[in-house]
Order: sequence, then structure tokens, then C-alpha cells
Amino acid sequence: MASKENSFDIVSEVDMQEIDNALNQARREIQTRFDFKGSKSEIKFDGKTVTLISDDDFKLKNVVDILESKAIKRGIDLKAFKYGKVETAAGDTVRQSVEIIQGIETDLGKQIVKDIKNTKLKVQASIQGDKLRVSGKNRDDLQAVIKLVKEKDYKVPLQFTNYRSG
Repeated sequence: MASKENSFDIVSEVDMQEIDNALNQARREIQTRFDFKGSKSEIKFDGKTVTLISDDDFKLKNVVDILESKAIKRGIDLKAFKYGKVETAAGDTVRQSVEIIQGIETDLGKQIVKDIKNTKLKVQASIQGDKLRVSGKNRDDLQAVIKLVKEKDYKVPLQFTNYRSG
């Protein structure tokens, strides 16, 4: 291949160790805070979904605030949290599930590829599983794609990895 090809990947990944650390810090704060004394508030995690449980909507909102503040301190983008609706649970409690978003869903991937193609830059974008590969000869075009993707709000945290110069 005579011409050099440059590429990078667009991914949506969350460091699960940081999620775990943020959840543990949030649990400790709930245990020690005065306004949660005698409360049934707790945070459960099954590896993909966080379940928040509390006495009522007001306390549940406080649990969400604690979780978000701990996540921000640990460098986790809040777009990685996809909140479910608040449901009534057993024992006069309410619960809310929070999905941790990992990877780029196919529909979103197609939208990002379409947006990149609409720029008329000389790059190719392709979906590869739960990530996107963008390649092109001109590095400036790749930089322009990164700028475009950063400016658009896709409602999920996106990172740019695996930058390669051929």
C-alpha cells in the first residue's frame, strides 16, 4: 500500500473499577449520613445494572445525588448512567434501576456514521461490533471528525482510542 492510512476508534467505555469505587463510596456515605438514619436506602449492583432503593421519592433523589457526586469525583461521565423509571417496591420502598452504558448501540452507531459521511470529509467510518472505526489518509480530516463528534451530543460518553498512523 503506497499511501498511508490513519485510523482511530470511537468507543463508549466506562471503567467498571471506578464504578465499583463510586458505588462503595456512595454506600458508605448513606450509612453515615444523619438524614438516612433508620432508612431502608441501599445501592445494589449486579455487574451491569445499579439498583437504588429508598423509603420514598425524596430520599431516592438524595441517593441519586450522592451516587452522581461520587461518580463525578471518580471521573465517570454521567451520560454513562441510563435511569429507569421509579417503581414501588416491597416494604413501602421505591426503587430505580440505573443501567451502565457500555459500547455504542447499533442505531447510535449508524447515526454517527451518517453524521460523519454528511461532512463530505475524505474518511471512511464503519461499525465494528460496539465501536466505530474511522479511517482516512489526511490526519486533519480525522481531527475534524473528532471535533464534530465531540460537538454533537449523542447522550452517551464517547472516547477516541487506538489512534494509528499507517
